[in-house]
Amino acid sequence: MSSDFESYEQDFAVLTADITGRIGRVPKLLGDEKKQMVANIEKQLEEARELLEQMELEVREIPPQSRGMYSSRMRSYKQEMGKLEADFKRSRIAYSDEVRNELLGDDGNSSENQRAHLLDNTERLERSSRRLEAGYQIAVETEQIGQEMLENLSHDREKIQRARERLRETDANLGKSSRILTGMLRR
Repeated sequence: MSSDFESYEQDFAVLTADITGRIGRVPKLLGDEKKQMVANIEKQLEEARELLEQMELEVREIPPQSRGMYSSRMRSYKQEMGKLEADFKRSRIAYSDEVRNELLGDDGNSSENQRAHLLDNTERLERSSRRLEAGYQIAVETEQIGQEMLENLSHDREKIQRARERLRETDANLGKSSRILTGMLRR
């Protein structure tokens, strides 16, 4: 089951990378090329949503003890999907601003500089988000390992307690045997 999930995961990564690249190109295109690109991005976003649904179905099939790691991955993929949709929306708004500027004859240099600055900031935020998500993934995996270790230690404690109880019983039996032998020696 996890191999299907990983396959969907790889498809999702490739698809989102392609979508991100296309979203970055939208403001640079003109006319029909832009319309075509926007339509293609919309189709790819729908494919990405379907992949997320498939991955969610796969996570539901995974045994509960290993589901936590996959659930945290799903949360990050959903966040990434939301970010992609927001970026796409921003690029479409930029696209509509350009059309308005062309129709009205406005000069878009200052807005272009602002847009470039915003895109740089967005890229920085994306990198920071990816780093935070990677740190979160490591923390979740570490927590799972710690939980497994605690369970192992608990089992070991139970074994030690049972062995200690057997030793006490054996000691008590040896004490009785010693008293009986001492009594026999006296007689």
